Amino acid sequence: MKSIGTFLAAASFAAMAVITTVGAGSLPARADDAVLESIKKTGSFRVGVDATFAPFEFSQEGKKTGFDIELVEAIAKELGATKGVEWVDIDFKGLIPGLMANRFDMIASAMYITDERRKVVAFSDTYYPGGLVIMVKASNAAIKGPDDLPGKSVAVQIGTKSVPHLKQHFPTAKVVEVETNAEMFGQVETGRTDAAVTGKPAAKLYAQTHPTVTVLDQQLTTEDYGFAMRKDNAELVAKVNAAITKLKADGTYQKLVDKWFEAKK
Repeated sequence: MKSIGTFLAAASFAAMAVITTVGAGSLPARADDAVLESIKKTGSFRVGVDATFAPFEFSQEGKKTGFDIELVEAIAKELGATKGVEWVDIDFKGLIPGLMANRFDMIASAMYITDERRKVVAFSDTYYPGGLVIMVKASNAAIKGPDDLPGKSVAVQIGTKSVPHLKQHFPTAKVVEVETNAEMFGQVETGRTDAAVTGKPAAKLYAQTHPTVTVLDQQLTTEDYGFAMRKDNAELVAKVNAAITKLKADGTYQKLVDKWFEAKK
């Protein structure tokens, strides 16, 4: 089991490995506009994703869909990606190491903007507000809010902000780390854990279609989602931010919010 600190350390190691390899001449140096030049040349925008977190990114009938998926596809058009997005599937804990190793050029996977992650990557402007919430079985009367978490077993997705938050603020809680979002919710539904801690939008959506669980009203945190890119791609970051601004101005962004969140309340 690994926490956010572990995979950030792995990301730093990956970054050093890339630098060393570049120095040896195995990979080309990447200028600020290298990704944008690649998009112009290939027509594709390479983006890493762990598509297991509805309504942001998930698979339906063999195709990726969700808020992040459609927003990034719109951003890709603004960047000039005539062939669209080349999605690279990878577990959440491997996203930052994969970005640093040049496997893709942006992460779009409902990732919170944190100070720890900023040490390794550059983030876009906030594209959606979020926060951590508690999910329990609907019949669970023992957990009514954050004050009831100490001593309880809590499922979390490995590599997410939930892990360090629980260990820091609820040290007596038994943290059960699992690989996927589905596994995490399954832990609660089957009673293997007393609760799960995860992002509010995904938890709310799941609870709407699974009445055996419920999301508590009191949030643990209020945080923001952002797209992550390498720090040496400052021009790409600026272009992505400009695209987000344009999509908000022309109404595209709000249509996606209405589609994936507002209609699901």
